[in-house]
Amino acid sequence: MSDRGGIFAGDDPFAIAASWLAEAEREEINDPNAIALATVDGDGLPNVRMVLLKDIEPLDAPSGGAFVFYTNYGSAKGREIEAAGKAAFVLHWKSLRRQIRVRGLTSREAGPQADDYFASRSLKSRLGAWASRQSEPLSSRMALMAEVARVTAQQGTAPTRPPHWGGIRITPLEIEFWADGAFRLHDRFRWRRPAPGAEWEIFRLNP
Repeated sequence: MSDRGGIFAGDDPFAIAASWLAEAEREEINDPNAIALATVDGDGLPNVRMVLLKDIEPLDAPSGGAFVFYTNYGSAKGREIEAAGKAAFVLHWKSLRRQIRVRGLTSREAGPQADDYFASRSLKSRLGAWASRQSEPLSSRMALMAEVARVTAQQGTAPTRPPHWGGIRITPLEIEFWADGAFRLHDRFRWRRPAPGAEWEIFRLNP
C-alpha cells in the first residue's frame, strides 16, 4: 500500500512485530512481552489471561513465522487450545501507544526448543512447573509449598522438562498493527491470509 510507511513499512509482518517488541523492551518498565491471550471453552465462552511471549519466529524459520509462549498443557488455556486448535492475543504497549493483535492456528512445541527454554529458567521456576497443577483447585498455600518440597526432593537441582509443560506456537492467519493517532484517528493495518504459507493481503482499516 502506498501510504504504509514508517513503523508500518516492510513485507514481513514478523520482522515488523520483532522490531516493535525490541523498541518496547527499551521503553516498557515491566514485561514488554506480556500478551493478553484469548481462548474459548467447550461452550464457546471466551477466556483471557496474561502470559509472556517468548519468541517471534521469523519467516525463514521451519514454522514459516509464528509466535511462541510456554505453559502447562493441563491448564485451562492448554486444554482449550488443544480442543479448538486456535487462539488470539493482543500485545499492547502503553508507553509506545501501539498494539499488535494476532489470530491464528495453534500447535505444540514439545521438542528440543522447549527443552532449551525450560533449562534456561530459574531452578525454582522449573520446580514450580513440576509442582503446580495449574488451574486446578488448591486447598491452601501450605499444600502448594509442601508439593514444591516433595518435588524438590524428587527432582533435585537439575529437573528435566515435565511432559505436561511446553510451548504453544501460534501461526497467524491475521495480524493487525495499530498505532495511536491524534483525535483518535489511529493507524491500523491488517495482514490477512487464508492459510499458513499463503500470500498476505494487507488492508488499511478505519480507526
